[in-house]
Order: sequence, then structure tokens, then C-alpha cells
Amino acid sequence: MRALPSAPVEKVIVTYKSQAAEAGSNTAAKSDTAEKAAKTGEKLSFERRLSGGGALVDLGDSATKQDVAEVMDAFRADPSVASVEPDIRAYAMAVTPNDTDYAKQWDLFEATGGMNVPAAWDKTTGTGVTVAVIDTGYAAHSDVAGNIVSGYDFISTSADARDGNGRDADPKDEGDWNATDGECGTGSKASNSSWHGTHVAGTIGAVTNNTKGIAGIAYNAKIQPVRVLGKCGGSSSDIADAITWASGGTVAGVPANANPAKVINLSLGGASATCPSVYQTAINGAVSRGTTVVVAAGNSNANASGFTPANCSNVITVASTSREGNRSYYSNFGTIVDVAAPGGETRRATDTPGTVTTPENGIYSTLNSGTTTQSAENYKPYQGTSMAAPHIAGLAALLKSAKSTLTPAEIESAIKTNARPLPGTCSGGCGTGIADTAKSVDAVLGTTPPSGNVFTNATDVTISDNTTVSSSIAVTGRTGNAPAALKVGVDIKHTWRGDLVVDLVAPDGTVRNLKASSSSDSADNVLATYTVDASSEVANGTWKLQVRDVATGDTGYIDSWSLTF
Repeated sequence: MRALPSAPVEKVIVTYKSQAAEAGSNTAAKSDTAEKAAKTGEKLSFERRLSGGGALVDLGDSATKQDVAEVMDAFRADPSVASVEPDIRAYAMAVTPNDTDYAKQWDLFEATGGMNVPAAWDKTTGTGVTVAVIDTGYAAHSDVAGNIVSGYDFISTSADARDGNGRDADPKDEGDWNATDGECGTGSKASNSSWHGTHVAGTIGAVTNNTKGIAGIAYNAKIQPVRVLGKCGGSSSDIADAITWASGGTVAGVPANANPAKVINLSLGGASATCPSVYQTAINGAVSRGTTVVVAAGNSNANASGFTPANCSNVITVASTSREGNRSYYSNFGTIVDVAAPGGETRRATDTPGTVTTPENGIYSTLNSGTTTQSAENYKPYQGTSMAAPHIAGLAALLKSAKSTLTPAEIESAIKTNARPLPGTCSGGCGTGIADTAKSVDAVLGTTPPSGNVFTNATDVTISDNTTVSSSIAVTGRTGNAPAALKVGVDIKHTWRGDLVVDLVAPDGTVRNLKASSSSDSADNVLATYTVDASSEVANGTWKLQVRDVATGDTGYIDSWSLTF
């Protein structure tokens, strides 16, 4: 884990004995502070009385460790002092991981299309939960290996398994390539191996803070690869048995699962107007054993009711959203969709199918470079509801880890209830919105933060090409400093938002950047809520949202913005 910064001590907290005059009189405490200043030769000042009764004494920003020690010794030597301690700093534990490609994982942290994952990591990281990835199996990858537990290969047909036998205890991905068109039925196309299960596994549980690759959503959970998809996909009979086994149920001829999963991810599906009974029976059994089942809605830009197991009961059916917060152009939709999550778009809807024109807008995860059989490990962006579902499976693991007594129904309810509306559009229905990780975790832990006081400016401010404009909010009626988690809500209407640099300017002129410019971000509008550590700023005063247009050709306006204290 990353070491915390070493901050100098600038203040001490002095607690006086109850009978001392300084315990109840600020005047007496100020006088005592002046006496200690004279005794030590330090520039001390009484700052304020704390809610617990202690006196906060400021040493100034130039005090050395020796100065602090001398001051504390002077207070300790006073018989009227009960205790003295340094005013130490605390830090949000949801720090940015040191994984080298974390910046590419917009799906975890961006305010518009992301899932607000980092803000939950100081409360839960998935410890104690196993997530079964029922998919193509596992292509060995050093960024996932530390979280892998024993799985199983449920492909019963040797030719489809490509491993020379039927079911066995080795879930290695042998490749799902098709050599020729029509090989897997009318309309099927030749294709390379996808290493699909490994990509899904990385999103859920890639090892994190290991100075390489990506961060997993539930990075202390365990991943159980369960292989059901091989050459030409997989059969419902094999998939149903895999669901049963993964959740701790009994499958004839297969050893018991030593690590039953509390979450199952099914990033797979086929066309069917109804849920086959073989699926529903297996799913019902899994849920009865306390396992949450997450299913991709499908990628046909059609009603998910025509696809299975998305249309089964007792599952969380997941649609896909884009980086801009719209329903992904390919994502299935409909009333059976429960919630949405980032699935990305590696190309625009109008670009040639099969091309990758916007890789930065896909879901970046672990993969393998082999075209047919396994070769070197690598990373690539994919798009699909297959990528959206593991975001929800990872969230389910975080919730189960945070509160082990949660049932699958309670986990589903927490995810759906705490989702936020899509900032973009969803024709056809995307459930309750984009899942919000931190809000869901706070809800199940009973730590949902209060909304606070909101200050808003809804007066439009025009943003012309290559100009800098600002909108002001006068904050009054607050005491002390602004919070360490000041919420800055921004609604800017502007084509090609990559042209914009957005800053928050504090009353004393301190500038904090909210959004940088980006030549590759061609989406419209900035609709986001940013969290800023403004604890060093006095709350009352005039705050400004400053917007700078750095390019020619696109204009817009500040629609509104807000500060939530």
C-alpha cells in the first residue's frame, strides 16, 4: 500500500484539568498560551476551543519537530494540564492506486460515466468474498494471479473444450477462436480467441497497488474461474451445472467446491423468449445458498427480454453505459434491466463494425496476446454488457464484504436503490440508472453522509472560443473552514467538452483544478459532481467556477453550478 505523507505538526491540543480556570475560560487559556510562548521562545497563539473542551494552540508553519517537543513539554509540566497532543493530519484512505494504467480506468472514477468506486475503498475492498467468473476460463495473468482460487472446467464435449477431454479441474482458457466462417452455424464468422473470461476477471479483482497494470473493483476478493465457453460458445446444460457448483451445490461426478462463491458473474447469453428451466432451477438454487447472480443484458440493441439468462428471475440484469453516461449504442434495454454500469464504446455507433476508433472509451482490463492459443499477457480495452456486468459483480462483492449478513435480495436492492440517473440518455430502459459504488456501500453500512447546505448559481454565463469566464457563489452563514469533501456540482453546456479547463477558485484565490482539457474528449457537456479537499479554506466568502476554453470551433455556457457543504 502507498505510504501516507509526513506532514509537519503546526498545532497542539491542550486539555486542562476540570478544576483549572483554563478549562472553561478562553481568556485564561489565551493567557496561559502567552506564558508558554514566553517560556519556550515560540510564537504561540490560542486559536479556538474544541467541541471536546480542549484548547487548540497554533505554533505557526515554521515550527520544527524540536519546537513542537519543547512546547508540549512545557504544557505537560504544568500541573493544571491533563494532556497535550499534536494536532495530526488524517487522509482519505480511498487514495489513488499506484497501478500504472489506473488513469485509463475512467469507468471507476470519472464523475460523468464512472461508478464512484474509489470513494468506497476506505470501507471495503472485497476481503472474504469469492466471485465466480463463469466464462471462457482463465489465461494466466500476473495482474490477476494473486487473487485466483481453484476453479473448474465444465465443458463436457472434448471438441469444444480443445483440451483433449471433457470436464476436469483445470479451467485454463484453451481459446475460443473460429477458423472459418460458418464453423459455428449459419452466419457465424471466423474470429480470434477473445480471452473474455480473463478480461472480466481483471475488472472484478485485478491485484491493486502493485505498481503495474490496472486496479480491480473488489481487489481483495478472490476470483474463481469456471470454464463453460469454448469453441462455438457453451451449452445451457454445462452453464447450469457451473452455476450450481460455483455456489456450493452438488453436481454429479464433480468434486465439491472448496471455495463456494457468494457472487457469480455471467457475461454470456443467447437468444430465447423465455428463461430455460435448466437456468432458472440452477439460479434459484444458487440464490437460496446466498449467492448473488449478475448477468449481462446482451449486445444486440434490442429488448433484453428476448435474451437469456438476462430474462431469468432472481438475477441482476445489467445494461451498458458509455463514458458520456448514455446507454451504449449496442446495449440491450427494457423493463427487465435492473441497473446499468460502464461497458464502454471502443468505436462510435456509426463507425465500421469490428473497428476500434475510440479505445480510450472502452473498458481497459487484463488479456492475452494470443490469436488462437495463449501467448504473452497484455491489456486491452473491450466494450460490451459483458464488461458492464463485472462492475456490478465487483460491487456486489464489496457489499457482501462490508456486511456479510446481506442476502442476494438485499444486495440487489442496495445497488438499485442507490443508483444515479444517467447523465445522458437511455432509450428503452436502463433500470434504475448507473450504479454508485460508494453510495451503495454507505447505505448498507448506515453511514450515508448528510446532504449538507447547498449554494447554487443558475445564471447562464456564455463561454466563447479561447476565453476565460467565471460564475460566483457567495457563501455565508458558515463557521470555520470548508469541508475536506466539498461537493462541486457542475452543469456546463458545450460541444466538444475536451476544449474546456474547469477550476474552482476559493475566496482567497487558491485554484483547484476540476477538469483538464483533452483533445480526444469529443463528447458534449460537462455534467459532473467533483469532490474537493477545501479544508484549508475559510468557508464564508466568494467562490468562483472558472472555465477556460482553449480551442476554436465549439462554444457553450455555464448553465449552473453548486457547492454542497
